[in-house]
Amino acid sequence: MTDVTRKRIRAVVEPVVTAEGYDLEELKVSQAGRRTMVRVLVDRDGGVDLDAIAAVSRELSKALDAAEADEGPFAASSYTLEVSSPGVDRPLTMPRHWRRNAGRLVSVRLKDSTVTARITGADDDGVELDTPEGSRRVAYGDLGSGRIQLEFSRSSGKNERQE
Repeated sequence: MTDVTRKRIRAVVEPVVTAEGYDLEELKVSQAGRRTMVRVLVDRDGGVDLDAIAAVSRELSKALDAAEADEGPFAASSYTLEVSSPGVDRPLTMPRHWRRNAGRLVSVRLKDSTVTARITGADDDGVELDTPEGSRRVAYGDLGSGRIQLEFSRSSGKNERQE
């Protein structure tokens, strides 16, 4: 798979994803035998559900088929399109990733140590973290990439059982 082909596919995919109201989080193009695999990760504020994934997939398929009809990037080979949203294991690297995960528990490198903290807010300049030592604001330049920590139950600290 050449870089030119990848760029041609991105030129078709990115405007469609943006027009549908999503951020293109990742585009992977690879060769699988005679087929080209096109993997697209999309996200937006408020998250993505299966109906949204299906709608974006339909629009991308139409755009890729139209591009192919006009001497497109697949050069007579067929392609497989996979559209999904990023999983919980995706590193938080951009301000929008931090903002979309407000309220979640995260493990993140701060200077010379790794801390586990709750994201209480995020904007274009930095993130608010609730750490065991207290609340603190950290600029993105001082953060490593964050990793969401799975919580199977989250107690509010009160007796949640009411009788």
